Amino acid sequence: MKKFFLGAEKSDFINVEIADNFFKRFRGLMFREKIPSRHALFIAPCNSIHMCFMRFSIDAVFIDSEYKILKIVRNLCPWIGFSICLNAFGVLELKSGEANRIGLKVGQKFF
Repeated sequence: MKKFFLGAEKSDFINVEIADNFFKRFRGLMFREKIPSRHALFIAPCNSIHMCFMRFSIDAVFIDSEYKILKIVRNLCPWIGFSICLNAFGVLELKSGEANRIGLKVGQKFF
């Protein structure tokens, strides 16, 4: 688990779990009961996600290889949600509402 600061305030941090091998990317957040506030899963390489076998909504933040935000999908619904961003290097999966709470915006660079 790594800690990243995403905003201007020291309180704008998030603990990031990194899914950097096949099994971790394949499993993602499937079958978990929830993801706590201030926690996220970073899946790389990855340019699309599905919400099959998910129990909760998420915010998905697609980023490029320079860690610039390309697309933010808010409140992606469990079981029926799907999103793709062809130019993305990876995706940061957060608890639904966290992208707004932190103030993430397309074009912002972090990490």
